[in-house]
Amino acid sequence: MPSGTRSDEKGEGDRMAQTESPGIEAGPRPVPEREQRPQVRPHRDRDQDRDQDRAPEKSARTRARWWTELPLIVVVYAAYSAGRLVVRGDVPGAVDHGLAILRVEKTLRINAEHPLNRLFTQHAWAGVPADFWYASLHYIVTPAILVWMFRAHAEQYRRVRTWLMTSTFLGLIGFTLLPTCPPRLLHPAHGFVDTMAQYSSYGWWGGEASAPRGMGGMTNQYAAMPSLHVGWALWCGVMLWRHGRTPVAKAAGVAYPLLTTIVVMGTANHYLLDAVAGAVVMGVGLLLAGPVMRLAAVLRTVLAARLAPVAAAVRGGGSPIVSGGCQTSAGERIPRQRETRHGPGAEPGAAPADAGDGAAGRGLPRSSAAESLGNAG
Repeated sequence: MPSGTRSDEKGEGDRMAQTESPGIEAGPRPVPEREQRPQVRPHRDRDQDRDQDRAPEKSARTRARWWTELPLIVVVYAAYSAGRLVVRGDVPGAVDHGLAILRVEKTLRINAEHPLNRLFTQHAWAGVPADFWYASLHYIVTPAILVWMFRAHAEQYRRVRTWLMTSTFLGLIGFTLLPTCPPRLLHPAHGFVDTMAQYSSYGWWGGEASAPRGMGGMTNQYAAMPSLHVGWALWCGVMLWRHGRTPVAKAAGVAYPLLTTIVVMGTANHYLLDAVAGAVVMGVGLLLAGPVMRLAAVLRTVLAARLAPVAAAVRGGGSPIVSGGCQTSAGERIPRQRETRHGPGAEPGAAPADAGDGAAGRGLPRSSAAESLGNAG
């Protein structure tokens, strides 16, 4: 091999050795194409962030307002109370239904009303508190839980309120289709004592259900199936169990519906099957709460679409156009200014011909038609 070729290879090797020797920078290394690509977040993450950002806005839009909720609850409860009075049904049929329920319970050996009623009748320390429980807590605890849900758990309020109202109307259907005589109104031969009448001197109620003394005619005593005392108590218990933050609240959520069930049977106001039916009604109401909310949303949308033209007409009627239909457009000071033809010497801001002679006196430029008339004179 020629000597020149060896020397060239040796020189090339020396230069490579110097480049790779420690302490000597060989220049910037090329960055791989993979490292040069910008880090792009997946679309899924961006969509999730956008949904999270919109969540507070959606919650604010769907939050119920007390000035709409309060009239709604009052109207619904008034309709429920009026419905109870209207669908009283015939007394003989209600008695037959009550006796049929009692026979079924005796056959199944689940007639727990008899021992509980004897306990409340023979011992005032149990019967009097039970009567107070039946006559008052039904109308105190349920609204209190509803207000608590409205204030502390607004995101869940609409659903739980719809659940309660739907179940209440289902109970009204039960009162209509199956009027039932409660145990306390059966013949004494069946072994029941009306504790509300026995201990009426201790409270404000009379001998007719839990109504205040002298107002028994304003209630339907044969609306026993299903027991909404138990149904509403179960709703309150679920709210306390799911949304209560303390062990006491959760314990109350379990105890309140159980004690209410014992009270309604011990005071001879309901059968055990009435209580079971109340729980079933609440379960069906829970299943129907979602469809009812969607139906209400559709009705609101249709109603808003039909009322939109009326609202627009009302808003438009309060601001009439002074110019009588001649509105100014961009760049105009008065209506129809752009319709005026300017002469060759007119300025861009010339006034229209119908501005009158006072325009010149106020320092406004005259139109080309007015100038031509002046030259002709």
